[in-house]
Amino acid sequence: MPAIEGGTALAANRVVSIDALRGFSFIGILGGDGIAWSLGEMSDGKSGILSDAGVFVRDQFSHVTWEGFSFYDLIFPLFVFVTGVSIVFSLTHLVEREGKGAAYRRVLRRSFLLFALGLLYYGGMSRHWPDIRLLGVLQRIAICYLFASFLFLSFRWRGLVSAFVLLVGGYWALMTFVPVPDVGAGSYAMDANLANWIDFNYLPGMKWDVTRDPEGLLSTLPAIGSCLLGVLAGLLLQDRRVAPRQKSLWLVGAGMLMVVVGYLWGLQFPIIKQIWTSSFVLVAGGYSAILLGVFYQVIDVWEWRSWPTVFVWIGTNAITLYMLGNVMNYYETVATRFVGGDVADFLDTYVTPGTGHLLAAAGGLALAISAASYLYRHKIFLRV
Repeated sequence: MPAIEGGTALAANRVVSIDALRGFSFIGILGGDGIAWSLGEMSDGKSGILSDAGVFVRDQFSHVTWEGFSFYDLIFPLFVFVTGVSIVFSLTHLVEREGKGAAYRRVLRRSFLLFALGLLYYGGMSRHWPDIRLLGVLQRIAICYLFASFLFLSFRWRGLVSAFVLLVGGYWALMTFVPVPDVGAGSYAMDANLANWIDFNYLPGMKWDVTRDPEGLLSTLPAIGSCLLGVLAGLLLQDRRVAPRQKSLWLVGAGMLMVVVGYLWGLQFPIIKQIWTSSFVLVAGGYSAILLGVFYQVIDVWEWRSWPTVFVWIGTNAITLYMLGNVMNYYETVATRFVGGDVADFLDTYVTPGTGHLLAAAGGLALAISAASYLYRHKIFLRV
C-alpha cells in the first residue's frame, strides 16, 4: 500500500475475500445507508410484512443513540478489523523482500499520509484552528494501523494476544475504577464517563459531538484492539499448516464465542460504540470474524468469485472512493441533479413518500460503483 500506485495489477495469489469484505464494509457508507433510510421513509405509516421489513432495514442502518448494537455500528470496526488482516499479508511480503527496517518506514509513512487525509476530509485548513477536527474516522484508522503494525512486527501471536488483553482489559479497568470529577467511578452514561471527560478537557480542536468525540483519545486504545483481532485472523489465514476449510471454521467459531462473551460482558460494561467499550470490541470483532470466515469459505475455498465482484471493486480502492465521496458527494452533489427537485416530488406524490430519495440514493451508489469499476478495470489502485 504505497502512497500512490498507478497501473499495478493485483497479485495473483491475493486473498480475494479480504478485498471483498473490505468493499462490503464500505458499500453502506457509499449509498447503501441512503437506500435503507429511504425504504424506512417509504414504510412509515403503513402496515404489512414489507413495511415492517423496511422499518427494520432503516433501523439497522442507523447508529444506536448510546447503548446497543446495530448493523450500521459494525461498519467502522469491520473496516478496522480488515485493516488488521491486511497488515499481516502486506507487511509479511515486505519484510521478506526488504527487511523490517523498510516495513517500519512504510508503516510510518502510510500512517502519516492517512492521518493527513483525515484532516483534509474534515476541512483541512479551510477552517480556523478551533474548528479543525484532529481525530476522526481516517485518523483513527491511521493510529490503529500504526500501532497494530508495530506490534505485529515486534511480537509473535502470543505477544499479540497479550497486547489485545492488555488494551481491552486495561480500558475496562480505567473506565470502571478511575473516578470522574463530580461523577465518580464506574459510570458509562453519556457525558458522564472517563472517555468523554478526557475528550472534553484534553482533546483540542473541534469535537464531533461538541463536548465529546466518538473517535476520541481514550477510546482509541480498544480500537487498536479491534485491529489486533484482525491481525490474529490474518495470521490464521496465512498459516499453511491449517487446512483452508479449518480456517473458516476457526473464524466462525471464534467469532461466535466473542459475540457471546461480548454480550455477557455488556451486562456489566455496556456495548457502546461512541466510546468503543471492550464489550463492543468483542461483539463487533466476533461478527467481523464470522463474516471473514464465511467470505473466505465461499470466495477462496469454494472459489465462487463472480458474486462479490462489486465488493472487490470497492475494496481495492476503498479510501480513494471515500475521499472522492467527500469531494463530490455521490448523492447530494451528483445524483440529485438528475433525480432531485420536481422529479423527486413527482415520485413522492404519485408513488409513495421516500421514492425520490430512494432513486437518488440508488443513483449515488451506482455512481460510486461506476467509479470503482473504472479504477479496477484500468488497474489503477491508489492506496494510502
